[in-house]
This record gives sequence, C-alpha cells and structure tokens, in this order.
Amino acid sequence: MRTTITARHCEISEDMRQRALAVLARLAPLANRPVDGTVVFDIVAQQATAEIRIHDSSGELFVASGEGKDHRSALDRAEEKVRRQLEKEKDADSPRRNRGLRDAV
Repeated sequence: MRTTITARHCEISEDMRQRALAVLARLAPLANRPVDGTVVFDIVAQQATAEIRIHDSSGELFVASGEGKDHRSALDRAEEKVRRQLEKEKDADSPRRNRGLRDAV
C-alpha cells in the first residue's frame, strides 16, 4: 500500500509520522486489498485535526477525520471512525450475511 503523511499549517514530529504509519498498517488488513493510505494533519481554529483516507482496489474510498487537543488524540479518533467503516464494509461483503438474500430468491 502506498502511504502518504501530510501536515498542513503545522509541523509534526517524526514520532507522529511513525504513529500514523502504524495506524495505517493496523487498518490495512481490514480493507479489501488497499492501494493507497493517506493521513493529513492540520490545525483548524486552534484545534488539531487528523484525516485518514484509505482507497482499496475495488474503488471504495474510506474517509474519517478526528479532532482533539493534540494530533495524537485526533489521529486516534479518526482511526476509530475509519475502523468502523471498514468493519461495516467487511461485514456487508461476508457470505454469511448475504446468504439470506440468496436463499430468498
């Protein structure tokens, strides 16, 4: 997976870059063959924000953003949100869930 870490209107430490890479590595197995992962850090109205984007090979784009007093907490909130999206998508694609639809036809 191609990864990109970006900081807008702020500077982030190397430790925060490594943490963002670790978050993307944790989320990658939940996606269907992830192609691209991006984390964007920003400061908006004195509030730290982090946005995570994961693009998979089927064309799906999962986007979540989080806010916090610092970039670490913002990244954690964004991770929780995108994890829910990925798990929901994975559950929707499972054969167990779709079995009832096949039997009804």
